[in-house]
Amino acid sequence: MSKLNDDAMLQQLTRIADALERQWPPLPNSADLARAEAYVWHSDIRKLAPVHSVNRLALGLLRGVNEQRDLLMANTTAFANKLPANNVLLWGARGTGKSSLVKAVHGAILASGLDCGLVEIHREDIADLPLLMNFLATIDRQFIVFSDDLAFEQGESTYKSLKAALDGGIEGRPENVIFYATSNRRHLMPRQMMENERSSAISPSETTEETVSLSDRFGLWVGFHSIDQDTYLEMIDEYINYFNIKVSKIDVRAEALAWSIGRGARSGRVAWQYITDLAARTNTRLTLKG
Repeated sequence: MSKLNDDAMLQQLTRIADALERQWPPLPNSADLARAEAYVWHSDIRKLAPVHSVNRLALGLLRGVNEQRDLLMANTTAFANKLPANNVLLWGARGTGKSSLVKAVHGAILASGLDCGLVEIHREDIADLPLLMNFLATIDRQFIVFSDDLAFEQGESTYKSLKAALDGGIEGRPENVIFYATSNRRHLMPRQMMENERSSAISPSETTEETVSLSDRFGLWVGFHSIDQDTYLEMIDEYINYFNIKVSKIDVRAEALAWSIGRGARSGRVAWQYITDLAARTNTRLTLKG
């Protein structure tokens, strides 16, 4: 009877321990981190999951973003060389290539022989950003922490974690960590939310948008805008050549323009969606080279 009671007690204690670990996962251990090009942060278990094959396009395939490409490439190259670099906010219209550019630039940096890890943190886990950056600071490697489609709504308070992480507190931002974010909003927060924060300041008359806007924590702003028809068609042609899609009997120009009209926009995303449809109809696999 005593043995049965001991077994039952052990099972109960094990269940309690498991439940506590799920509620308060242990801090990550840098010794457990496998070497990979990229990682995804999982808040529920406080761990970085390695990503051994990043879904990215070659940098040369991205059209209509030459200025944006040069700005981001210069900043990222400096950072990978352990030189001073800025946090970056890539903002603008949807589907214009913001996240694609981040991943493509990271791939180009690796191809050049420089080493830099890419760490994605989802928007809903942004409260973990200070913890994640402090963890990465313990590793002898450069890291870009990346959050895609970042924005905050009325009533949210997690933006304060982002402010704290970007400001760095009295210790400053870790030298081996930089933060890149994409957003459809230039200031990340709705204007009403910024006005509310301004009105609650100790000296509202002295408070400017520079002190309440999250975007001011980013040293580099990279703007993206809708593309013109010629650039859109150039994207289509570049994809067709790159993937060797056989289109001799297809009026690509007419189809591509009709496709963009049907979606109410011309953008890199719309161009890629048309190419996906075109590849399916021509029995072509969209396999990236190298």
